[in-house]
Amino acid sequence: MIEMSNEKYIVPENLYYTKEHEWLKIDNTMATVGITDYAQKALHEIVFVDLPEVGKRVKQMEPIGTVESVKAVSEIYTPISGEVIQVNDKLAENPEFVNQDPYGKGWIAKIQPENINEEIKNLMDSKAYRDYLKTLEQTE
Repeated sequence: MIEMSNEKYIVPENLYYTKEHEWLKIDNTMATVGITDYAQKALHEIVFVDLPEVGKRVKQMEPIGTVESVKAVSEIYTPISGEVIQVNDKLAENPEFVNQDPYGKGWIAKIQPENINEEIKNLMDSKAYRDYLKTLEQTE
């Protein structure tokens, strides 16, 4: 994992991103979804994660769950369409994993993509996401 250590947020190079601050990692025919370092820092202390059901069919940018913090509740949107094939059950007992390791132990769900080649065009690479974060900071 390559990080932007001189910047405020960790943005790994090998992932895709949404403007709603979800990340997507593609491994062969499976995709892993989570929320970004920016999102977990904005939410602060995460106390509960509502996960999607395994077997559920989802469409790109559809809400698939929620993340609840001491500050707010935020929906989790899926970056791609497909079938939820696995969820991170460890988050039920350890929702703080999202704060501690958003790109590792804090992953949310694994999805079997249906139309990845077309839908990936709607996502940002790491450089575009870093640029997007800079525009957000300028408006804050």
